[in-house]
Amino acid sequence: LFHLIMGIVFPAQGEIFFKGEEVSGRSGYTRLRQGIGLLFQDADDQLFSPTVLEDVAFGPLNMGVGKKEAVRTAEKTLANLGLEKFGGRITHKLSGGEKKLVSLATILAMEPDLLLLDEPTNNLDPETRSRLIEILSSLSTGYVIISHDWDFLADTSDELYSMQPGRITECT
Repeated sequence: LFHLIMGIVFPAQGEIFFKGEEVSGRSGYTRLRQGIGLLFQDADDQLFSPTVLEDVAFGPLNMGVGKKEAVRTAEKTLANLGLEKFGGRITHKLSGGEKKLVSLATILAMEPDLLLLDEPTNNLDPETRSRLIEILSSLSTGYVIISHDWDFLADTSDELYSMQPGRITECT
């Protein structure tokens, strides 16, 4: 589903709309991708810069923000998540939970209109899982979560849906 939404794969039928407009063509998907932050299931697939600060600043830089402003945005985002001490740390030396939180910081730094979270609690320790719940609860940004962790979903979501072959149904 997330691959369809992000234009990684294209629908065999039907249409994709974002902010009331049909998404099509390169420019449509570029606008959509700038408005949506995708948190990968595996943080190692998302983090690639040598340091945490560089990783968090990458998105704003890629969106055309100048280097100084991108660094300020990255520092502010890390501080908002309680990760201000992480800026100079080597990304590949972080724990799994730290990587997940830094990955979230990388997408929040781009100020998306919507977050897509793919199995965000996968392999998290209880403390980081609780921290993730706190962070999501404090956001004004909407999000969609794909997860098998029903307790996490109950703690973070107002509405629950299930995917059955070819259908999305509301869980009651």
